[in-house]
Amino acid sequence: MMSRNSVFKDESKLDINYLPARLLHRAYESRLLMEFFSFLTRCPGRMAQRVIVTGDVGTGKTALCKFFGENISVEVGKRGVKFRYVHVNCREYRGNLSQILHNAVTVFQPNFPVRGFSAEEILKVLLQILEEEQVFIILALDEFDSLIEKEGSDAVYKLTRLQEMQQDKPQRISFIFIQRNLESLKNLDDSTQSTLQRNIINLERYGNASLIDILNDRVKLAFELATVSEDVISLIAELASAEVGNARFGIELLWRSGKYADARDAWQVEPECVRQAVSAIIPMVKRSELDGLGLHEKMLLLAVARYFKENKDAYATLVEIEETYAVICEEYGEEPYSHTQLWKYIQHFKQVGIVQTTVGSTSFRGRSTMVSLPSIPAGELEQQLCSLFSRSFR
Repeated sequence: MMSRNSVFKDESKLDINYLPARLLHRAYESRLLMEFFSFLTRCPGRMAQRVIVTGDVGTGKTALCKFFGENISVEVGKRGVKFRYVHVNCREYRGNLSQILHNAVTVFQPNFPVRGFSAEEILKVLLQILEEEQVFIILALDEFDSLIEKEGSDAVYKLTRLQEMQQDKPQRISFIFIQRNLESLKNLDDSTQSTLQRNIINLERYGNASLIDILNDRVKLAFELATVSEDVISLIAELASAEVGNARFGIELLWRSGKYADARDAWQVEPECVRQAVSAIIPMVKRSELDGLGLHEKMLLLAVARYFKENKDAYATLVEIEETYAVICEEYGEEPYSHTQLWKYIQHFKQVGIVQTTVGSTSFRGRSTMVSLPSIPAGELEQQLCSLFSRSFR
């Protein structure tokens, strides 16, 4: 049955292949790429360039390069120079140089034969096409480490040195090599390494504030007005930050959370939708881990689960959790533990990844410890804990 309403305005804006009109928190790297390739606007053909872009998963390597590709195409086009930015994911072709180069050639000759040519022959064909059409290209090789693993130094040498043998002709191919880190370069011989490690742009992991900005930007593009609260964005940013600042993970989690909201026919993405979404990606806490907790640890965790199940907040003060814990203690005829002991329990839950804590300000109590349950649906956690209690209190 289809949902009557949707929190989405345009969920395609959350697709992994969507390229936003502006790239937040990568302005410096964008300018640096433009500087490295500025010769294309001043003296095309006089030189070629090779740049390596590195960074962890979700730091925006692919988005940065494609964003740059669009911008440099506009700038070079203003000068009346024929230019193409060609982006190929090496892993899609299992690091096979012939297939990678075939993909680049088909940009200009769509019917170029799939078989019958070696990598070196295809590269020569590509150079010939560029010369005949008087066009310059930047060939961006994404997941470049898969090419190194598959083909080694010879393949990289062919890519970077062949056009240097045509010194009487314009240099028409420049390269961007995109990879997570520089470790794979150690598998290349010294000569080949020296041709690559001149211009390196390393993308640092996104911090929590940057992730909030990125998520806010996507929310404006993808969701209906007022369907995603600041607390939900903060919760998702917290989770993405824990995943080494992975913006891609945060955007996927935002999309999944919206899907859970639609499935519930909710008018807003609630924190429980986020917990359901992340539990589908990251395995939930194991029952054996809960079983190993002490009685009052379980009661406090049950208080966390119950509070977030009964409230649509993404965060609660430790005082609010303690109040719910006191009610649970009364239900089971137990004397509540002290604030200090409960704080220690919360820190343990944080260490094992069940809850997250921050210090925030509240309107009534000034600064206070804020608790969130980011990755476990509150209802499921409550159900598991109640099942454990039913066995313990028989």
